[in-house]
Amino acid sequence: MYNKLKKECFEANMLLPKLDLVIYTFGNVSCVDRDHGIFAIKPSGVDYEAMSYRDIVIVDFDGNVIDGKLRPSSDTNTHCVLYKAFGDIGGIVHTHSAFATAWAQSLRSIPIYGTTHADHLATDIPCTELMADAKITNDYETETGNQIVDCFAGKSLNPDEIQMVLVAGHGPFAWGKDAGKAVYNAKILEELARMALLTEQINPSAMRLKQTLVAKHYERKHGKNAYYGQN
Repeated sequence: MYNKLKKECFEANMLLPKLDLVIYTFGNVSCVDRDHGIFAIKPSGVDYEAMSYRDIVIVDFDGNVIDGKLRPSSDTNTHCVLYKAFGDIGGIVHTHSAFATAWAQSLRSIPIYGTTHADHLATDIPCTELMADAKITNDYETETGNQIVDCFAGKSLNPDEIQMVLVAGHGPFAWGKDAGKAVYNAKILEELARMALLTEQINPSAMRLKQTLVAKHYERKHGKNAYYGQN
């Protein structure tokens, strides 16, 4: 009964190594079935080359295993928090992709320097606060989700518009309407992180993109009168 959800999740997970977003067993993708209050997620520590769709684990929104013989990803509780808090998302990706992780380790949001960034979101890519010791020793994965939710609430950010975040000292998370879109956003995040780093290396005094260009590029793809692409 869970095969369709497992196959969708498996196929999205298998895109991560193809897109150079993960090495070895790093990273995970989940996809949700909100009608049944469950989601599928990669099993913990299983190499991508050795994994089949049958290995995908089905859990509920509290992280309880519903179907599957393997342990779900160690990040499962983070996914639980995000699915509960961000009610319109259908898939979540976590990676340790090099450039995005470097920004997270630097405890910095990624500034909007150019139109490539503005094509996808009209703000900096946010970075959370560094987690407090009490939270680290509590339920770390749940608190990681809380860090993301608190970051968006504190900055008045809309998770339906800004579908990516850096967790300070840890790495990137991305999400979308489904698992495929979440993977797409994870790849875009990595490329924007790389471009921003190169920009600062070439010109340490680089200016943020002026707001008129930000608005133009974002609105032409995402605004009510968007004209990018085909109808």
